[in-house]
Amino acid sequence: MSQSGEKGKFPEAAGYVGFANLPNQVHRKSVKKGFEFTLMVVGESGLGKSTLINSLFLTDLYPERYIPGAAEKIERTVQIEASTVEIEERGVKLRLTVVDTPGYGDAINSQDCFKTIIQYIDNQFERYLHDESGLNRRHIVDNRVHCCFYFISPFGHGLKPLDVEFMKAIHSKVNIVPVIAKADTLTLKERDRLKKRILDEIAEHGIRIYQLPDADSDEDEEFKEQTRILKASIPFSVIGSNQLIEVKGKKIRGRLYPWGVVEVENPEHNDFLKLRTMLVTHMQDLQEVTQDLHYENFRSERLKRPGRAVEEDMMDKDQILLQKEAELRRMHLHHGRSAGHTHHSLSLSVSVNQSSNQPPNWMFPSLT
Repeated sequence: MSQSGEKGKFPEAAGYVGFANLPNQVHRKSVKKGFEFTLMVVGESGLGKSTLINSLFLTDLYPERYIPGAAEKIERTVQIEASTVEIEERGVKLRLTVVDTPGYGDAINSQDCFKTIIQYIDNQFERYLHDESGLNRRHIVDNRVHCCFYFISPFGHGLKPLDVEFMKAIHSKVNIVPVIAKADTLTLKERDRLKKRILDEIAEHGIRIYQLPDADSDEDEEFKEQTRILKASIPFSVIGSNQLIEVKGKKIRGRLYPWGVVEVENPEHNDFLKLRTMLVTHMQDLQEVTQDLHYENFRSERLKRPGRAVEEDMMDKDQILLQKEAELRRMHLHHGRSAGHTHHSLSLSVSVNQSSNQPPNWMFPSLT
């Protein structure tokens, strides 16, 4: 190879090292790995949750869904149904998991109907904490709930007691995005009045919903204006439809009424496009808030274990150390047999500060 050819592959520029290319490396690696996102939808039956999800992601997550009758709903308990679909767009892969909660608010006595949902959210945190603390941490599947669309009925005068109690129970565990369902049943004035009433009640009861981050000062004006509009649109009033209707020679998704057509993707008719824009443009922030705030809160509470003696806690740590040592020894023995070599005993030495109540560093590594 000629010297000029080598220079072409390794360009030399005065004052240029090359680390400005690091973002491109991260981008290529992220695209190759793909992305994961878990969305939970909660709300009473008949508010159009399934239709909206299918409209958002242009897919059919519920092809053969059974809808129970009124008699079956009397004693019905809340179920958890997780559907995972792989979506690819322009070479970018997204592993989307939608967690549905059929049965929520259907029974006559709905006092404890959200305990199943809270238990599911905690179980995903617990599973992630267990995987993160294990020996093999390279391929951890993140099933933590990153966002919860909470559907509010348009037929009331604001939030119901069940809405308030549920959101207060989960606002420290997941990012809540309030959604007014079936917005085509409201006039524009009624919609604005209901939005204001819901926001006032959320503030009155101290409910913490997901707050969109402010646009940075170096962002362009278009993005700043988009962020301002999205913030002003909360709670999002949406319409869902999987039907294609022909209007003026153009096929659109919408709902046909005697007086005209309601277009799903028309921002003048509803907030569907704004909701989708919020979810897509802030998907990374939703994951970061889940990781840095909700998961860290769960993790710290999980590690505190109040009311236990230090000696008792240290005994537990010693037991865990012995279990880890035995696990490593078994792995080493298995490897030695398969390789046909003689095996020497493997000892694991871990120093534990007896005066500290904190677990060893390798048990729960810092999140970076």
